[in-house]
Amino acid sequence: MKLATLDDGTRDGALRVVRRDLSRIADATDIAPTLQAALDAWDRVEPQLRARAAALEAGEVASEPYDATRLRSPLPRAYEWVDGSAYISHVVLVRRARNAEPPATLKTDPLVYQGGSGVLLDPTADIELPDAGWGLDFEAEVVAILGDTPRGVAADAAAPHIKLLTLVNDVTLRNLIPPELAKGFGFFTSKPASAFGPVAVTPDELGDAWQDGRLHLPMRVHHNGTLVGQAEAGPEMWFSFHDLLAHITRTRGFTAGTLLGSGTVANEDASKGYSCIAEKRMREIIADGAPTTPFLQDGDTVRIEMLDAHGASIFGAITQRVRSVA
Repeated sequence: MKLATLDDGTRDGALRVVRRDLSRIADATDIAPTLQAALDAWDRVEPQLRARAAALEAGEVASEPYDATRLRSPLPRAYEWVDGSAYISHVVLVRRARNAEPPATLKTDPLVYQGGSGVLLDPTADIELPDAGWGLDFEAEVVAILGDTPRGVAADAAAPHIKLLTLVNDVTLRNLIPPELAKGFGFFTSKPASAFGPVAVTPDELGDAWQDGRLHLPMRVHHNGTLVGQAEAGPEMWFSFHDLLAHITRTRGFTAGTLLGSGTVANEDASKGYSCIAEKRMREIIADGAPTTPFLQDGDTVRIEMLDAHGASIFGAITQRVRSVA
């Protein structure tokens, strides 16, 4: 089942079901007015939403064309946005970029931070850039959307708490990170609002690509129209979503609608490209002594997408343009 949030002029948008081929959407507000409302009552409304989705596939319900420019992030605002860093090669590279050593617990204890979730960007919204010196970067990640999740969930019991999956461009201001972390706190100002994929899907929709809390498909990233990344999201995800969920619930539970990110998808093989500019710059430093790829500039475009085995878009595409603002 695929779900989306239509921009109807209200703060939280209106719930829609989406055809598998992303060609049409159908109203689901009679079942639940918003995606958050659906997550709050998931056990009750999921069968109804699946029935509506089946009717949409069969052409038995009124629908309208899919148009990503009319869609919000699935949750335009969320109770919590918790982001991990589950790809070891990414952690090592970006730490080297700011002359920091990876933690001794790199492979035993997941890295996570809590970002802002009260304001989330639409999947086609501009990324505002007040100051080019801040080092604006994109980060392409997979995101799990949780149902109500109690404290103390074990990794082998985590799967039922993951209700939906989508993508995110976890926008980062690289040059603001070092001074924040030097204070012993952070991240905060270095993490502005992020944009999420236009469509959220249930794990069963992914078939064999979803295994053991990992999504085994390439993360396709275009920068200014050029394909710069196609890192495999599954094999090198050191901590699975099940592991991340067990880690974050060690001391507290989480409410339905919590967003849990994988961290930037990364592979050790440089031929797979990159899912953030910081990795590209670090590889340039290693090879040539200095970076040559600039961070995002006014007018740059970013496209983040994941295709299934048949080449069809699963979550729709995050397509954003950078816009300088005063």
